[in-house]
Amino acid sequence: MSLTGKPEEITDSDAIAGILSGDTALYEVIIRRYNPYLYKTGRAYGFNHQDTEDLMQETYISAFLSLGKFENRSSFKTWITRIMLNRCFQKMKKSRYQKEMPTELKDDENHRQMFANSPRIADREVLIRELNHILEKALEEIPTEYRIIFSLRELNGFSVAETSEALAISESNVKVRLSRAKKMLRGRIEQMYSPAGVYEFDLIYCDKMVERVMTAIRGNFSINRK
Repeated sequence: MSLTGKPEEITDSDAIAGILSGDTALYEVIIRRYNPYLYKTGRAYGFNHQDTEDLMQETYISAFLSLGKFENRSSFKTWITRIMLNRCFQKMKKSRYQKEMPTELKDDENHRQMFANSPRIADREVLIRELNHILEKALEEIPTEYRIIFSLRELNGFSVAETSEALAISESNVKVRLSRAKKMLRGRIEQMYSPAGVYEFDLIYCDKMVERVMTAIRGNFSINRK
């Protein structure tokens, strides 16, 4: 890359200027920087992992070919996200796409066991993954217009103004939809758990605790029989 400094220190404007001057290798900076944003956008639209990657590729190619038309009227983040949103909308419109859960998440029990049986994964990480799984499932059950708002604002960190511009709706509409999205998510999440299941001490943990306590008792303690 011709620009000096670390990739994260290269601004979008500098990268774009370099690319337009012939240093196409700089486009890697753009791709790495916006992969998380575009991926979350595609998944929020209801597409599976593979289709989201395909849409991201189409978006990056389209953005690259149109880079000379980018006029800095909005942030590059907003501009490329709008391209991704348009790709998602067109794909959904053409194929009347039906949501598809990622294969690894189709069987909840297998999902739970996969992490519960892995000694390398800390309990905290298991809990975080389970909570993320619950949120993903809840997101899939709310209407797309609210799912997209939640994704842009809460997952991608867009401001109200950026979200408004990306979706071509008013800022007040952004706020209203986000509030409704959160309310819908709370309702879905409440339906997905029971009080008895929260912080449930699964059998695998129970067995380990029994073994630990009994080993300690046998080796170090005796009952006072007086």
